[in-house]
Amino acid sequence: MKKPLILLLFITVCLHARAQHYILDSIRLCNSRIIHEEYNILAYADSSDSFRVFFSKLDSLFEGHEKNIQIFHIGGSHIQADIYSNRVREYLRNITPFSNGPRGLIFPYRLAGTNNPLNYSIAGNRNLWKGFRSSVNRDTAIWGLSGIAATLNAYEDTIRIKANHRERGKHPYTFNKIRLFAVADSSGYSISSADTALLFTGISFDPAKGYCEISFPDTISEAGLVISKNDTSERAFFSITGVELLNDFPGVTFNSIGVNGASFKSFNRCTLFYEQLKLYKPDLFIISIGTNDAGAKDFDPEKYRNYYDSLIIAIKSVSPGCAILLTVPNDSYYRKKYPNKNTGLQQSVIHELARKHGQAVWDFYAIMGGLGSSQQWYKRKLMVYDRVHFTKTGYSVKGDLLISALISQWEKTTGREPASLLQLIKNIHE
Repeated sequence: MKKPLILLLFITVCLHARAQHYILDSIRLCNSRIIHEEYNILAYADSSDSFRVFFSKLDSLFEGHEKNIQIFHIGGSHIQADIYSNRVREYLRNITPFSNGPRGLIFPYRLAGTNNPLNYSIAGNRNLWKGFRSSVNRDTAIWGLSGIAATLNAYEDTIRIKANHRERGKHPYTFNKIRLFAVADSSGYSISSADTALLFTGISFDPAKGYCEISFPDTISEAGLVISKNDTSERAFFSITGVELLNDFPGVTFNSIGVNGASFKSFNRCTLFYEQLKLYKPDLFIISIGTNDAGAKDFDPEKYRNYYDSLIIAIKSVSPGCAILLTVPNDSYYRKKYPNKNTGLQQSVIHELARKHGQAVWDFYAIMGGLGSSQQWYKRKLMVYDRVHFTKTGYSVKGDLLISALISQWEKTTGREPASLLQLIKNIHE
């Protein structure tokens, strides 16, 4: 009789884990053999000056000092979905009552004909727009940080921006300024408010960096913009390459940059990438590029190393003291048939580059169990059939693992009591 009771308890805990906000503690009972938490650390962070500075800034914000901390997380479809990256965003934002910073960089993915994160919304008439991704070889556009563009193919459209949507956080985002990244001739189009009660207090243009900035009299959570072409000829070109929601409050701004199918080659096509990055001078830059590189038939570790090295050098030139977290891609299957051995080659390259540049590594490949481990994660319903992407629960586990590694290193670097900050994370209800 004892075995059925034990089995019932096991199943109950596993099912209950799905309802948790921080699920890692309860998920261990179900998946302790496939999650190798001994590797859930920020390797080399102890000896990194950049990470010492970053965690000092984060600690200062936590103590109530007004700080603005810029974090960027770049990758492919895992980041475009913004499930696990949004968990990290919300944890960092809600760990302190002093963090009401802006939402940061977002994109109207639906207008570009692809999936949009559930935590915000940018709506318009999708039939009037055409998307261009830097990850699609046949697509051409002038891309910036976002690596994707949505081009208006009509005289006019109204887009409505909501900073908080279906999966909203504990504290709603507000903004009093919109930075609209667009490739356009400012004399060829006009932007006006879609709401008569909400007027702009200012609008300015910076053609060199490819954006216009719209100011509002108060902080708001949504706004409608009417984009109208002044000229019906082909010369009146308007293409959105990014949207940034800004406010004047201190806090953590976690910008996620994700494009389905993106690789290093994709972002290398973005001619305005580094010019726009200069607007921010990030404090932490998380690089999660590699799954699509590894899936290429002609994967070349040397080429991968050169792309990666160039990105690190460029980030450091824009923001010399920036902490850069290199993440090893998850184990995956090549064309749903074979474990992809290229990820192991990437793992070696990433560790080598982190040591070279004095940065840190979050080795998710090792945490999963290495080559072929995605099959076990799939069996436990943490990955979907392609064994490249994760289920919602799987992404939640991934997010909790990353925040746990970040928080643990924060505690260690600043001399705080082990697990003291992590316990605050666990008590946050998103």
